[in-house]
Amino acid sequence: MRCLNATATFGGLRAWIGFKQTAVKFERDPRFAGDVKYTFSKSFALAMNGLVSFSKVPLRLSIYMGLFAAFVSVLMAFLILYWRIFYPNSALTGLTIVMMAVFFLGAVQLVSIGILGQYIGRIYEEVKGRPLYTLAEVAGFGDRHRSPK
Repeated sequence: MRCLNATATFGGLRAWIGFKQTAVKFERDPRFAGDVKYTFSKSFALAMNGLVSFSKVPLRLSIYMGLFAAFVSVLMAFLILYWRIFYPNSALTGLTIVMMAVFFLGAVQLVSIGILGQYIGRIYEEVKGRPLYTLAEVAGFGDRHRSPK
């Protein structure tokens, strides 16, 4: 079982809650001994984990790419129709029909996967059990429930 890195999770949760944040700049001493163990691939995996864990944008991206591919396939269909009318003996029409069909079917698949991804993303958000909102302040319950400043 692979353990997830806590920094991506806590950083995303901190941003999700909405507390004020600031950067603390400091200079790090040079490495005392050894080489860097956190490789580029590990850093990239951490970035992907943070992106996928706190955003539905990658799910929506497949829908947008599918709609774009569908638009291109419709343009290709108009181009084929134009070639069929004005250049009936063109050798390119057969190839473009196949390309248009493949493009259109790929677009349908991308849109379908994107819609399924949206459903799965909503299920994932619900299963995480995070509250829908956080309270900035609690009033009317005496001093024992004061919000920290």
